[in-house]
Amino acid sequence: MTLRGEYAPSTVSWVREEVELIERTGTAVKGRRVVVLTTRGARTGLLRKTPIMRVALGGTYAAVASMAGADRHPAWYTNALAHPEVELRDGTQVLDLVARQVTGPERARWWSLACTVFPSYVSYQSRTRRRIPLLVLEPAAPIRERVPDPADGAP
Repeated sequence: MTLRGEYAPSTVSWVREEVELIERTGTAVKGRRVVVLTTRGARTGLLRKTPIMRVALGGTYAAVASMAGADRHPAWYTNALAHPEVELRDGTQVLDLVARQVTGPERARWWSLACTVFPSYVSYQSRTRRRIPLLVLEPAAPIRERVPDPADGAP
């Protein structure tokens, strides 16, 4: 499922520079645990890369659409909703994942973990009237080959 297509670097200089640094070195920026999320643009179809905080549990990641408490959602969030197949770089490891929005108790568990990993999310939420969305990024369900059942008359 590896994302293929034309990559369009961010027009925001700090985002572009942080992505380049992480991809070049495989390390976090300024002591933060950061991963790079690659999405396909909802309107353009271009590949976009965004550094986000690393919130992970057992091979599954959370992506918090905080935008530092702004009153609008980040573009990567809209992209992931439109095209849920995403790529995530965690250090030198690159993973193909599928994004899905979480709500209710599942969101509460992930939000708690996210706020433990990066306590600034609490103040970000207090800055905005919107409920900060949270996506879970997990491996796609493997495609299983159908084993013929003799009862079906299959050879």
